[in-house]
Parts: sequence; C-alpha cells; structure tokens
Amino acid sequence: MNQITLTVNDRRVTETVPPRMHLADFLRERLNLTGTHLRCEQGACGACTVLIDGQPARSCITYAVMCDGAVVRTIEGLQDDPVMAALRRAFSQEHGLQCGFCTPGMLATARDIVLRLPDATAERVRLELSGNLCRCTGYVGIVRAIMRVLNERRAGEAAGVSYEAGPVGPVGARAGTGATAAAPTTKAAAAPGLAEAAPPAGALEPGALGLGGRKPNIEISHSFTVARPADEVWAFFADPAQVVTCLPGASISRVHDGNDFDGLMTVKLGPITANFSGRARVSRDDAQRAGLIIGSGNDRGGGSRAAGEVAYQVRPDDGGNTRVALTIRALLAGPLAQFGRSGIVEDLVGKMTERFAANLEARLSGGAAIDDTAPLKAGSLFWSVVAARCGKFFSKLFGGSGAR
Repeated sequence: MNQITLTVNDRRVTETVPPRMHLADFLRERLNLTGTHLRCEQGACGACTVLIDGQPARSCITYAVMCDGAVVRTIEGLQDDPVMAALRRAFSQEHGLQCGFCTPGMLATARDIVLRLPDATAERVRLELSGNLCRCTGYVGIVRAIMRVLNERRAGEAAGVSYEAGPVGPVGARAGTGATAAAPTTKAAAAPGLAEAAPPAGALEPGALGLGGRKPNIEISHSFTVARPADEVWAFFADPAQVVTCLPGASISRVHDGNDFDGLMTVKLGPITANFSGRARVSRDDAQRAGLIIGSGNDRGGGSRAAGEVAYQVRPDDGGNTRVALTIRALLAGPLAQFGRSGIVEDLVGKMTERFAANLEARLSGGAAIDDTAPLKAGSLFWSVVAARCGKFFSKLFGGSGAR
C-alpha cells in the first residue's frame, strides 16, 4: 500500500491506495466522483479523460500512485470554468449530447482543443477527437459545438482563459515535487553477452535537456549488428548530421557547435502526426567507444512532448562486424503517450532500430539511406508489430491443438 497526497477539484486529499489502483477507480470509489466514466479500461475510448496538472489524460491507465503531488480536475470540478460553461451550452444547442456516457471525457478533450488550438478548423477538431469514441455516433453535433465555442472566442464573445503548457513528461514525473511513486517502466533485457550501455565518463550535465533527474516512463535496452568494422561505425557516430540521415523524418535545423544542435522530427502514428522541434547534445568517450545523447522537444500543434537520453556503445563483434548497444530512457506526454504500452513500445523500438541499422550500413557502404525528409510512419511499424504478435498467438494456439 502507498500513501498519496493530491489535489482533486481544489481539495487536498490524502489516501492509502494499492500500487495498481487506477486513478479512475480511485476517483469513483474513494472520492465518489462518478462523472469520470469507465468503458474500455484500455485507454482507447477516452470516456475516463480527466485533467492532470492541467493536461487531459486517460485515468483508466494511470495509476493513482503516479499522481502523488498532482493536481487533478474532473468534470465535477469544472462547473465554474468559463470555457466549460460555453462548451456545455454549445453541446446542448448543437445536439452534441445523446446518451451522455462519453460526454464527460468528450468535454475534457473539447476544452483542451479550444484552449490549445484557437485557430482549429473543423477538420482539425475531428482529428483531435479521434481518441474519444461516441457509441451514439453524435460526432457531427459535437464538432459543431466545439467550432461554435471556437468561433465565439475568436469573436471575443467568450470569457478568456489562456492555455498553459504543462511540464515535459507524464503524470508522476514532476521534478522537485517530492513524489514518492515512480512511474512504471518498460525495460527489455540487454542482448546476451552485452552489458547495458551506460553514459560515458565525463558526460555533459543534462541541465535543461534530457531527463534532468526525472523518472522515465519508457526505459528500453536494445542492440543491433552492423556488417562494418567497429572503427568505421564509431567514426560515423562522430558526425550527428550523418547519423540523423539514417532516421526517417529527422533533420538538423541549426548547429550550435559540433555536438550541440537543434533538430526536427515528424512522426505519423495512425491519425496523429507530430512535428517535434527541440534541442539535443552529444557527448562521447573515445576510450570506451560510448556516447550519450540528451534532448528535449515538443509538438506545439498537437501537444505531445518528449524528453530523454540515448546511451550507446560500439563494440567489435564476430566476423569483423560491429555490435551497437542502446539504452533509451524517455518521458513522453500528450497524444503520443497513449501509445506507450510496454510490449508495443518494446517491439516498435526493435523495428525502428532495425531500420536505422540498415540505413547506417548503407551509408557506411557508400549507398543511400531512405528518404530522410519523409515522416517516420510509426503506424506501419505498429501494424507490423500487431500482425507479428497475432501470428505468434495463432501459431501457439493451433500448434498446441495439433500436439494433443
């Protein structure tokens, strides 16, 4: 059992909860805030959406212990909010209310859209609502209602509330709050015979970049082999501009010095397209052939934010090949964080490093990597992961039946 203290709808609450109790259950069962609805309990339908530290989040896949020190606001705590008042009125006038089951989560998301995207079009509103499902199919009225409030605010007819971006990282990752509960991590074992890649001696202090002492919500160790000598691979990693060309959708926009630069990256995952801009810094230890990349970035249009570090080490392998070990630690928040499930993330990183390794080998061999201007279509990687997992499941299922 863990003791947590958080502020819910302006009321300070201290409770003792099981480590695996979800925030939605805590709100409904402990605090009787039943306006937070539960349906899929997998973070897919959006009915349980609440505001955590001012940002919309799925309470059915957020552990209550992660919210120690957080400020949580449910639909009951938005009675006096002027934006929510305008949305409630518009939902009624535009017939955006049907059975009402999805409405609390839909309103929480709608409020975020109105504040974060004041110039949103109806098409953008539909895109932003893709994570909130309405079983009654009342989307036309819901979109009209949100557009009505947006137009009122553009015309100066609605009370002004400004959008404030939250800290980088998910709930539970607030630096300096003294929170005792760490976010659960996803961690894959390092490849046999390889130690986990560690930051090199004398690595640069992260400062405002990277994790800055915060707990990551993604932590994965991975490795891959390149059919080139270790000296060539290590020399290649010395030039960040060359390394970036091996990752689709990534580019360097400004170089402060050889190892300190601003970058851009476009990621497309299903209906979500994130255009990240941020800054990264690289430190290297030639003696150990180890390096550390720290960075932070955000997608201003979509609200996704990321901060993290990638530790890598280059080692000779059998047959004149090279083994590259990676350890990735990251905080991910916003829409893209909804895809941060443990097994899926682990498999996606595996697919991405395979592609990176293929491009790295092509570059070292004098060939061309894939188009580095095209967005990273993580959606295709996602579905290949899903297909592979389904294949394994059915193989085990029918294989087991045949063995009887």
